[in-house]
Amino acid sequence: MPTDTSKPVKLERYNSYIRKVHSTKLLNASSKFLFRVTLLIALVLILFFTINYPPLSDNTHSAPHHHHRHSFLSTSLFSGSSLVGGAAWEKQVRHSSTPRRVNGFSVLVTGAAGFIGSHCSLALKKRGDGVLGLDNFNDYYDPTLKRARQNLLSKHQIFIVEGDLNDGPLLTKLFDVVPFTHVLHLAAQAGVRYAMQNPQSYVKSNIAGFVNLLEVAKAVNPQPAIVWASSSSVYGLNTENPFSERDRTDRPASLYAATKKAGEEIAHTYNHIYGLSLTGLRFFTVYGPWGRPDMAYFFFTKDILQGKPIDIYRTQDQKAVARDFTYIDDVVKGCLGALDTAEKSTGSGGKKKGPAQLRVYNLGNTSPVPVGRLVSILEGLLNTKAKKHVITLPRNGDVPYTHANVTLAYKDFGYKPTTDLASGLRKFVKWYVNYFGIESKHSKETQHFDESS
Repeated sequence: MPTDTSKPVKLERYNSYIRKVHSTKLLNASSKFLFRVTLLIALVLILFFTINYPPLSDNTHSAPHHHHRHSFLSTSLFSGSSLVGGAAWEKQVRHSSTPRRVNGFSVLVTGAAGFIGSHCSLALKKRGDGVLGLDNFNDYYDPTLKRARQNLLSKHQIFIVEGDLNDGPLLTKLFDVVPFTHVLHLAAQAGVRYAMQNPQSYVKSNIAGFVNLLEVAKAVNPQPAIVWASSSSVYGLNTENPFSERDRTDRPASLYAATKKAGEEIAHTYNHIYGLSLTGLRFFTVYGPWGRPDMAYFFFTKDILQGKPIDIYRTQDQKAVARDFTYIDDVVKGCLGALDTAEKSTGSGGKKKGPAQLRVYNLGNTSPVPVGRLVSILEGLLNTKAKKHVITLPRNGDVPYTHANVTLAYKDFGYKPTTDLASGLRKFVKWYVNYFGIESKHSKETQHFDESS
């Protein structure tokens, strides 16, 4: 009798059917999941491009809108650990800007991750003032150095908001959160020669950014007193010696100098119309630890250590180029002296109530030194001979010499520089070899000096 195989066959068919049903359900579930994930990604991408990129049809205003949105995103997403405007962010802002001493200042320092800005922020905080920094961390020079300064300030409870001067809503928000008594405005596009490569960056930062800051400051109540960085470059083709605040400054030799001169005229306007208290400081070749890599003393040190030749300029008539090198600690004292003697602004809500203080001062060392002498000092400190390449100063905006008359600053707030170039460079070299981890004969030289001094 033949074996009945119908039952196993039916069972196998049933199992196959069940497997197909499960596979179909799994496939449908997977499809729905993938569809939802794809839809979510698409929505995120649409939102991202909507925020970051303006409509193509709006060509006239696309650049400014794009900049503003980028600036907002950078401040919102990458300022510390919290969003701009959030409760945690506001707590950081308030904590950093709250003074610890009686009648202490609450100071907004723009360019706080910069050379002078970081030193001034630390000095203000040390004496008990509240300090809030603002910096856009641009890449004019290696931002790593700016981040290192930021870390240093953070250890002293100084918070830096990452944002741009041209971000009006951000500035407005900062003044809404904190009633600043003072602004130390040091943010700027620096450098004389770079202006020939990127002139728009100078207009955007030194003029538009300054105007934007003044627009916000004029409207708040109370208005802050503002001390800001002008430059010795405004003297331009001036031949009077030493440079006095009474000398002509209407012949700038570079675009950088022209933007700083424009800043002085803009300051006059906002003082006259809106009653803002404004003090301009004309810095003379500031140097020292944590300095700018684009400055001669800094890259001379780097190139001498690496055995690279350095260019030493002479004037068109073959005379030595000289600078009034001013050590950072002396400049910091000048900045704090200007803040301490700054009178209150007289406006309210954008309307002037009476005459307001308007000042400008030289902050220099009063002792011009030939660049060749600077190199000789560095050679001694580094115990290394420089490979010198003497060339004629190009017509690129650099001036042949600078020399500050600081009588006015001494009279008004006791400014008196005390650091000579050799002493200041020794402190810079010590910082340089420590910061960059250079272990060699020159670091031993500086160590020996520190132990015996």
